[in-house]
Amino acid sequence: MSIFVPNKVYLRGILLPYFIQKKSAAEAHRILVQTYGDNALSDPTCRDWFRRFKNNDFELEDKERSGAPKKFEDKELEQLLDEDQSQTPPELGKILQVDESPVSKRLKGLGMIQKQGHWVPYELKPKTTASTAEEKIHDKVILLHDNARPHVAKPVKTYLETLKWEVLTHPLYSPDIAPSDFHLFRSMAHGLADRRFHSYEEAQKWIDSWIASKDMSFFRRGIHVLPARWEKVVSSDGQYFK
Repeated sequence: MSIFVPNKVYLRGILLPYFIQKKSAAEAHRILVQTYGDNALSDPTCRDWFRRFKNNDFELEDKERSGAPKKFEDKELEQLLDEDQSQTPPELGKILQVDESPVSKRLKGLGMIQKQGHWVPYELKPKTTASTAEEKIHDKVILLHDNARPHVAKPVKTYLETLKWEVLTHPLYSPDIAPSDFHLFRSMAHGLADRRFHSYEEAQKWIDSWIASKDMSFFRRGIHVLPARWEKVVSSDGQYFK
């Protein structure tokens, strides 16, 4: 008696109804494993196909690769890490449709290292001495605010001058450099996809639970990438960029 072994195109076709039924990629993966065992698509692969479906890409056959290597944006890689910090460079490369090498280089460029199987921002931890402790106390404070009226009022400006803090320029209409916008809310929006709340209390409970599920490294990463984002926004001089 022959045993049916599904090919990858067949399994991709099974994912589509689950996507239409608004099941999560993780739930669809569990169903595939229960049904097809070792022949099921991997969890990262299921996530990748759900992402394609959301982008209205329903072509299940493999696409021919052009000679030029595919490029990807930092925000695509950061979004994947927000979803699952334990994904390996080969898994990330498969989702982004690139080789492992550029993924590893980009992770290094973002200052990310793996600790206990999770990607976290690299932190320098020099030996603490009397001199380094004193230098730390006298480190310059650099402030970045959003140009809201209370922040630019004359009394506030005068007070900041007395503190001798360096105040960075914040171009108008630039939420790109607010960590709450480019990091926190973007990740939260991904988690909110296809969710429906029937009361304020239900929404509040979900938000509290979502924030509690994030470890310290998640919030550190948002701050870690801020300097590079700020430089890019300021140097663009108001011009739009992706």
